[in-house]
Amino acid sequence: MPHSTRFRQPPNTKKATTTDDLPPDSPPEQTPDGTGADTDTAAGTDTAAADTDSSAADVTTGDLGAAATGSTSDAAAPDEDVVRGGWRDRYPAVARTVASAVTVSAAVLVLAALLLPNQLTRLTPGEFLRIPVEGIFGAALLLLLPPKARRVAAVVAGVGLGLRTLLNCLDMGFYSVLARPFDPVLDWILFDDAESFLRDSIGQAGATAAVIGVVVLVLGLLVLMTLAVVRLSRLMVRHSAVATRTTLVLGTVWITCAALGVQLAGVPVASTNTADLVQDSAQRLRASLADQRVFAKEARKDAFRDTPPDQLLTGLRGKDVLFTFIESYGRSAIADPAMASQIDAVLKDGTKRLHKAGFASRSAWLTSPTAGGGSWLAHSTFMSGLWINNQQRYRTVTSSDRMPLTDAFKRSGAWRTSGIMPGVTRSWPEGKFYGLDHVYDTHHLGYKGPQFSWSRVPDQFSLSAFERLEHGKRHDKPLMSEIILVSSHNPWAPIPKMIGWDELGDGSVYHGIQKAGKDPKEVWKDPAQVRTEYRRAIEYSLHSLVSYMEKYGNKNTVLVFLGDHQPVPTVTGENASRDVPVALVAHDPAVLDRISGWGWQKGLKPGPKTPVWRMDTFRDRFLTAYGPRPGATPPRAAH
Repeated sequence: MPHSTRFRQPPNTKKATTTDDLPPDSPPEQTPDGTGADTDTAAGTDTAAADTDSSAADVTTGDLGAAATGSTSDAAAPDEDVVRGGWRDRYPAVARTVASAVTVSAAVLVLAALLLPNQLTRLTPGEFLRIPVEGIFGAALLLLLPPKARRVAAVVAGVGLGLRTLLNCLDMGFYSVLARPFDPVLDWILFDDAESFLRDSIGQAGATAAVIGVVVLVLGLLVLMTLAVVRLSRLMVRHSAVATRTTLVLGTVWITCAALGVQLAGVPVASTNTADLVQDSAQRLRASLADQRVFAKEARKDAFRDTPPDQLLTGLRGKDVLFTFIESYGRSAIADPAMASQIDAVLKDGTKRLHKAGFASRSAWLTSPTAGGGSWLAHSTFMSGLWINNQQRYRTVTSSDRMPLTDAFKRSGAWRTSGIMPGVTRSWPEGKFYGLDHVYDTHHLGYKGPQFSWSRVPDQFSLSAFERLEHGKRHDKPLMSEIILVSSHNPWAPIPKMIGWDELGDGSVYHGIQKAGKDPKEVWKDPAQVRTEYRRAIEYSLHSLVSYMEKYGNKNTVLVFLGDHQPVPTVTGENASRDVPVALVAHDPAVLDRISGWGWQKGLKPGPKTPVWRMDTFRDRFLTAYGPRPGATPPRAAH
C-alpha cells in the first residue's frame, strides 16, 4: 500500500541536491519505518531494488536522524551539510555533467564490446551500428532479478564481457599474423615465443615494458567493463519504467530486423555477434580438448615403423642430401601479381644457372599446417609425416619414438647427420628427435657480424658455415643435413646482400650492409613497402641457395628446398592459401627418375596446375620413392 514519510528539510535544500544517476558520497539515513523518499517505491515498484540501489541517489541528504527521533536539535547546520555532501553539492552542474559523461562512456564501452568483431578486416563502422540481442536479454534479466542476485549478475556479466573482448583482441592478433583464431587451450605457450621475438627485436627492456603494459591493459579492461555493467544496471533499476519500455522496444525492433533481414552497409542490423563468437569458441575448445586423443590415434599409423635399416633410402646411398627450409617462402611470392614477375625472373635464372652447373630440378606445391609463423610446426609436419598444427601436437611428436625423415637417414647407418640452425638461440632438445648427430645453432656458426632484425645470421653466411663445418670436410659417410635459412623472416628489414663467398670472413663485413639497410619501423608504416621488402628478402634467400649449389654442389649433391609457410596476411591478403613451393635438385638423373611418377614440373618454379600435396604426405612418398624397388639390389655406398 502506498505510504509517505515526513522529512525535516534542511535550511538550504539547493546546496544538498545530488544528481539523478550519480550516488552521493554516503547513503542517506532512513526513517523509523524503514522507507526512503524513493518515488518508484512510493509507486509500489521494485521496492527492494530502490532500497539497495537508488535511495542513495534520489533522497536528498538531510538531518534524517533528527526527524526519526523527533529531536528539535539543529545540529546539522547548512554549512555542515555542504561539507558532508562533498564536491557534488558544491558544484551540482559539474556533477551532473560528469555523471552523464561517465554513464554514456559506460554504455558505449558495453555496446562496443558486444559488437566487437574478432577480425581486423571486419572492424568497420557498420559493425557498431547494430542492435545486439545479448544486450537486450541482459537488460531484461537485470531488471527481473532481485537486488542481491542482480548485483552478482552484473559483476559476472562485466567480467565475462571483458574476457570475451580480450579473446576478440587475441583473435584479431592471431588472424593478422597466423591467419587463424586464438586457441584458448593450446596457444598459451606461444606468448613465451612472442616475448622472445620482442626481446630479439627491441631488446630486453622494451620486451619487459611491453609485457607490463599488456598486463595493465588487461586488468584495466576487466575492471572498467565490470564497473560499466554495474553502473548501467543501477541506472536501469533507478529508472525501471523507462528501462523496461526501452528494452521491449529494442526487442521488437531486433525481431523485426532479423525477420526481414534488414542490413546497414552490408551488415545485418540484428546482431548475435557475441553469442556467435562464444559458440565458436566453445566448439574450438571441445575440439582442442579432444585433439590429443585424435592425434594419438593418427600417430600410431606408421608404414615405416618396422622397416629394417638396410631397406631405408637405398636409392640415395652415397649422396649428400640437403633439406633446406626458406623462411616465409609461400605461394604468394610466386602467384601474387605484385611480386610474381621479379620472383619468376629469379627462379628462371636459378634454373638456368643450375642447369649450366649440371643440375636438373623438379617442383610442386605443399600445403603447410601453419601460416604467418610457427615454422617449427611446418618443419615437424614435413619430417614426421604427421599433421602438426598446434603446440600440443608438436610436443607430443617430438617426445615420441616417431621416425622423422631426417632420422631415417641416421637409422640407416649410411649417413652422418647434422643441422644448421641459425634461428636457434637456446638449448634445442628436439635435435635428438630429428636424429641429428650435431646441431650448429646461432652461437656455433662463427658469425661475428650484426643482427639483421630478427635474423641473427645472413643466409649466405649460414651456407658458408655449413661448407666450412660439414660439407667441405672429409667424412667416412655422406652427409644428410637440415638447413634453415632465416633472412626472409618477418620484419624483412634490413636485408643482407650477396657478396663474394671468399669475402665473408667472420661476418664483420655485414656491419656496413646492415647500417645501410632500411628501418623496419619505417617499412611497416606502408603495407606496399612491406610486400616489396618481403619480395626482396625471398630473392636474397633464393640467390644464396642457388649460388651455393653453383659453387659447392657436386655430382653427389641432392637438394630438397621448400618454404615453411606463407608470410603474414599483410603480405598475402586475407584468405590466402597455405601452399608453399617445394623443389628437388639433383645432378644424378637417376635421382629424378625415382620421382618421375609424381607429376612435378621441370625447373624451380611450380606452375598453377602442378600437384598440391599436404605437407604431411611428403615423408611417406619420399621414403617410398627412394626405398628398395621390387627385385632391386641396394647399391653400395660410395662417396
